[in-house]
Amino acid sequence: MPQSLHILPAHIIFSTKGRRPWLTADIRPRVWAYMSRILQNFECHSITVGGVEDHVHVLCNLTKKHAPMKVLEVLKKDSSKFVKTLGTDLGEFHWQDGYGLFGVSPSHRGAVHQYILGQEEHHRKETFQEELLRILKKYGAEYDERYLWN
Repeated sequence: MPQSLHILPAHIIFSTKGRRPWLTADIRPRVWAYMSRILQNFECHSITVGGVEDHVHVLCNLTKKHAPMKVLEVLKKDSSKFVKTLGTDLGEFHWQDGYGLFGVSPSHRGAVHQYILGQEEHHRKETFQEELLRILKKYGAEYDERYLWN
């Protein structure tokens, strides 16, 4: 094949450190836009970012030019620095150390996109902990619950 073709849709989830409710409704749009710009700079396309006060969901096509771990490292580090500029009360903001990264079938992209956009409504019925455990079980991911909630 004369060219390398690549499409790797991914659903990424991570929380604020200690699941503190740092991401108030007034700053979320700016944080999501900033995260989208970081991903665009990595050439990760078809980006949807959403979430609530204590965690974020991202849907994007991961780039073939950078390792997913590097993309996530820069996404979390740079967006954390940005959040800290949004108010004097945000100086201690941090993301949790880990993250969830799940492959998404192209046929399920639309459903994941809508799920991310509906986070506020969704979390009126389910906590972040319940949500993450459900997603981990859905994907058959092995985990040790002692280390999920740092």
